[in-house]
Amino acid sequence: MTEKLIEVENVGKKFCRDLKKSLWYGVKDSASDLLGKRPPTCLREGEFWANDGISFEVSRGECLGLIGRNGAGKTTLLKMLSGLIKPDHGEIKMKGQIGGLIALGAGFNPILSGRENIFVNGSIMGLSRKQIADKVDEIVDFAELGQFIDTPVRNYSSGMNVRLGFAIAASLIRPDVLLLDEVLAVGDAGFRARCYSRVHKLMSTSAVILVSHTMGFIGQCCSNVGLMTHGKMEFFEDVSAGIRAYDEQNATTDLANNDRAVRQLYAPVTRADVRILTEEVVYGEGLEIEIEVKSEEDVGAVGISFVAYDHSEKPVMCWHSSQNEAEIGIKQGTQSVRIRISPLLLGSGTYSYTLNMSRKGSIEHLIWYHHIGTMTVTSPYRPVGQIPYLPHTNDFDVFYHP
Repeated sequence: MTEKLIEVENVGKKFCRDLKKSLWYGVKDSASDLLGKRPPTCLREGEFWANDGISFEVSRGECLGLIGRNGAGKTTLLKMLSGLIKPDHGEIKMKGQIGGLIALGAGFNPILSGRENIFVNGSIMGLSRKQIADKVDEIVDFAELGQFIDTPVRNYSSGMNVRLGFAIAASLIRPDVLLLDEVLAVGDAGFRARCYSRVHKLMSTSAVILVSHTMGFIGQCCSNVGLMTHGKMEFFEDVSAGIRAYDEQNATTDLANNDRAVRQLYAPVTRADVRILTEEVVYGEGLEIEIEVKSEEDVGAVGISFVAYDHSEKPVMCWHSSQNEAEIGIKQGTQSVRIRISPLLLGSGTYSYTLNMSRKGSIEHLIWYHHIGTMTVTSPYRPVGQIPYLPHTNDFDVFYHP
C-alpha cells in the first residue's frame, strides 16, 4: 500500500472577531493547556469556525488541491498542517519532513544581500553552511539574478523577491510533505514554466497539498480536490467534478448575477425572448437556442452571434450564423428562430452568454443582449490548462514506419 503521510480527522479551528475577547479567550485557553485541558469545543460569544469537521488523507505521490473562494478557510488549514497554529478539536498526523512554499520572500532581511539571505533561510531550515554553499549557484541560476545576488534585498523589485524566494525554497528542501499556497501565480511565462517543472519533481516523491485559484494547474497536477466553503470541505475524488463545483459556486454570485444583464432592442424589432432549449448541455453534443422575435416590418436577412463567457468574463466561444450557408430572415409579426451549435466543445463549468442580431452586411444592431443568462456544461474530461475549448481527441491518425 502507498504510505499515508497526511491524516486529518474531524479538525476544527475557531477565531474571535472581537480583539479584546480574543485576547481574553487566548489567556483562558493557555491556562487550560497548562492544566492539561482542551479548550471548549463550543463557540463562545463573538467566535466563528474558520475550519470545522475537516477530514482527509494524502499518501506519497498524491496531490490534494484545495480550492474555494477567498476567506473559505484554506490558509487556516495550511497553517494547522504546517504547525503554526493548533486545532481546537480533531487530530492531524504528519509523517516525515514538512516543507512549504508559502509567502515567498516574506522572511528576507532587507539590509542583507540576496546571497546572505540564502544562507540565513537555509540555516532556519536546519542546513549546514556547507550544504547551503553547495546549492548557492543553483539558486542564483534558477532565480536569474546574476550580478544582483550581492545587492541588498531592499533594492529588489517584487518580482526579484519572488524569484529568489521560490528558488531558495525549491532548491533547499526535499520534503516528504509539501504545502503550496498559490505560489505560482507570479512571474513571467518562462519563470512559471520552470516553477511548474520543479514542483512536479518535488511532487513525485512527496504528499502534496496545493492551494490555488488557477483551475488549469489544479486540473493538471491534482489527484483529488477539496472544495472549501465557509470553513467546511467537500472532498472530490474526481478532479473534474471538484472544478465544476467550484465554477458553479462562483457562478452563484457572479455569472448568475443579472445586474450585469443588458437588453436593448432597435426598431423595427419591439420584442425578443432568448431561451436555451437543451436541458443538459454536454460536451461534444449540440446546443439549441430559440429566439422569439416580434418586428413591426420586414427586415430581410440578418446575422446572429452567440458568445459564451467564463466566470472571469473572458469570451471562450463565438458562433455566428455566417458560418452557415442558410439565410435567416425576419418578417413583420412574431416568429421563432432556432439555431443549433454542434458539436459544443466547452469544458465543464458555468458560462454566461450574449446574443446579438444585426442586419446582414451591416453593423446596425436589432438585438443587443449581453449576459442575459447562464448555461452549465458537463464534460467527462479534465480541463486542458485554462482553456475551456477541448477538441475531440479522435481527430488524428497515427502512422508507424519501419
